[in-house]
Amino acid sequence: MGLVLIGDELLNGRKQDAHLPAMIPRFAQRGLQIDWVRVVGDDPELITQTLRDSLTCGDIAFCFGGIGATPDDLTRQCAAAALGVKIQLHPQAEVEIRAQLGERLNANHLRMGEFPLGCRIIPNPVNRIPGFSIRDHHFVPGFPRMAWPMIEWVMDHDYAHLQSPGQQVSQTLLLADTSEGPLIPLMEQLLAEYPQLRLACLPDADGRHEVELSLKGPPDSVVMGMNRLRELLIELKS
Repeated sequence: MGLVLIGDELLNGRKQDAHLPAMIPRFAQRGLQIDWVRVVGDDPELITQTLRDSLTCGDIAFCFGGIGATPDDLTRQCAAAALGVKIQLHPQAEVEIRAQLGERLNANHLRMGEFPLGCRIIPNPVNRIPGFSIRDHHFVPGFPRMAWPMIEWVMDHDYAHLQSPGQQVSQTLLLADTSEGPLIPLMEQLLAEYPQLRLACLPDADGRHEVELSLKGPPDSVVMGMNRLRELLIELKS
């Protein structure tokens, strides 16, 4: 599973991304994991190619931003181009938008309901302007208070069968007076013995002679892996 974060403001420093740090715990609570993140500016060719690549891979992707009605909102059109389909006003989206805006409705508002042909809507609990899903790609606004509950809805509505809360845990060991170099053979041996685990090695960024080793995976495997890691560390020192 991956995230696509869209918008020039994320690349020129006008805004800091809030979605990734918000999504990590939401995925973890459901036993899911973010495998990749791509940040793309408001370049239609680049957005289209990014979506074409992820669609071709058949991966699950959650895409944030660019589905409004202003000229710089290009995600809807780029998704249609990546899929090779037309864009049109989705009937359910039209119902939601009309119900929300009433007499204030104009043609520009209805643009926000123009989605690639064959998609389904994602309900928006804040203002009823929906996002959309097609294949395993899901598109929501860039506004966190709308996007985050919409993504939670998708995860629980479309991917409940993939969720396994409590089936993935992590443990971390902080090692003092060492660097990552001498630990490489040890880490390679550990992963050879426990291939079901994911290992992360994080040296201290402030220059302290410390290394943080983390193991993630099924609870029993993590416990056994940590015990084996301690054994290998003792052997290394002896």
